[in-house]
Amino acid sequence: MKKKFLFLVVAALCGQSSVWAARKVVAVSEVKTSPSIEAAAKADGTFLSLRRVAEAIDGQVIDSLNGTRKFQIIARSDSDALLEEAGATGQNFQSGEADYLIVPSIDDFQDFVETATFGGIGKVVQKRKIRLGMVARIYDLKNENKLVESANFQLDNKDVEKLMNQSVRDGSFSDALLRKIAEEMGSKTANRVVDVIYPAKVISVMGSQATINRGDGTGIAKGQMWDVFALGEEMIDPDTGESLGGSEMKVGSLRIDHVKPKFSSGILIENFGVIKGSIVRSVN
Repeated sequence: MKKKFLFLVVAALCGQSSVWAARKVVAVSEVKTSPSIEAAAKADGTFLSLRRVAEAIDGQVIDSLNGTRKFQIIARSDSDALLEEAGATGQNFQSGEADYLIVPSIDDFQDFVETATFGGIGKVVQKRKIRLGMVARIYDLKNENKLVESANFQLDNKDVEKLMNQSVRDGSFSDALLRKIAEEMGSKTANRVVDVIYPAKVISVMGSQATINRGDGTGIAKGQMWDVFALGEEMIDPDTGESLGGSEMKVGSLRIDHVKPKFSSGILIENFGVIKGSIVRSVN
């Protein structure tokens, strides 16, 4: 009995290690800020706010990526050290551990207060205007440092006003607002990285119910609609010979009803041939 129990424990540990071995390793560099954006922020007195936002996003990107439960993460201190070493030696950035490098950078930032005076009633109203833009570049370190994605994310004033309703409104960044903006950008970046490296897939189909490999922490939520696609033959660019991925054909629609830590399930509103392995993409 003891030998059987020991065998089961060893088998479980081996299975767990194989799961960890299958996870891609992602290195995340420190959030960059373009020189022109820094110069503009210094000129209008918002440089401190810019730096606080960048530092907060830096931590949130790593935290959000870790929360997807899809990757092993190399912290920015490691990736930046590798980048600096590569620059010093003249060698390409090649990490024996990392499969991908994520380089987030802020390319748009405005923070000012707009004042409107209503002379008839003697009232002055102030409204804060904030705009934040970020680019996340994803490099495949195992494929000659190839750029595989350059994603743009924007937070306009409507987004920020929604976040400000849950924080303190004043003339400077409150800690609550700063945290919410950073969380939003971190989540957007992590979700795009997951979608690029691990496209969401159907892992189980039982009647009208389907389960996909997206769980809590990946932006999925109850009530969301997802389209389901069947993969066709690989498409090759005739000019470059580069693979453009597989052709896709929509075969169904899924409404998410339950979100678990590692997977989610829902009802197939449409089903024209949904099978295990089908690709799913959020309509949102």
